[in-house]
Amino acid sequence: MDLTGKLEIVGETHTGLKRTHNEDCIGTDVTVGLVALADGMGGYKAGEVASALAINTLVVDIADRLAAVAPPPQGEEDEGYSPESLLAREIVEKSNDIIYQTSLAQPQYKGMGTTLVMALFYDNRVSIAHVGDSRMYRLRQDALEQITVDHTLMQELIERGFYTPEEARNSMNKNLVTRALGIDPEVQVDIQEDVVLKNDIFLLCSDGLNDMVEDEQIRLTIKENADNLEEAAQKLIQQANENGGNDNVSVILVKSLESFPAKKSWFQKFVDWF
Repeated sequence: MDLTGKLEIVGETHTGLKRTHNEDCIGTDVTVGLVALADGMGGYKAGEVASALAINTLVVDIADRLAAVAPPPQGEEDEGYSPESLLAREIVEKSNDIIYQTSLAQPQYKGMGTTLVMALFYDNRVSIAHVGDSRMYRLRQDALEQITVDHTLMQELIERGFYTPEEARNSMNKNLVTRALGIDPEVQVDIQEDVVLKNDIFLLCSDGLNDMVEDEQIRLTIKENADNLEEAAQKLIQQANENGGNDNVSVILVKSLESFPAKKSWFQKFVDWF
């Protein structure tokens, strides 16, 4: 299903003011409803390699695999997730393996890794897969909600009651990730699903944005530029840099322009009728 005209997608990335090169990588494909963002880490340029491997694997594999996606056999449902969500998780796990094997084969990339957040839109729904602290937000009817939960040591401490979110924001250790692609042979990928409504706006971002810009300012910027996503993306990056630009900063904005239900076969329509 081609979602051109159903979704508006804009992506922007910037090196920031303190880094010499950009280890973030973004990828989009509106025809299959895919958006993905990775924030690399590692030695000199290794982070760039890791994030690019993750995004390239997703962009290439999703398009090829979606055509063949099918519900799991009866009795073999996996946690109740849709086939699209299971496919997203599978390809993220494949990305992890590719990055890990590359780091073993090429010593200059030893220890490289990357965060990842991706979203796959289909049938008025979205499947989200993420590893690390790159985030996904949703703006619906002027309310901004963080959809993903950071895989960081600080988030674990917040959940255990050691810190409040406000205290954590000022901590020097807030960006110590507990999960990343490419570090270990296997990785735990969080997957979520949500309904998509007309005029919903989704934001994917690296921590270079949310570390520098408060959520309320992010909300206001997207709301005020809801009819011009390119302007919204540029302003978010500008704000991150004006507040210090300590890191690479990347954003992807996705707006649902109209309903995009999946096309059903005559047999499916017949079954639904009964």
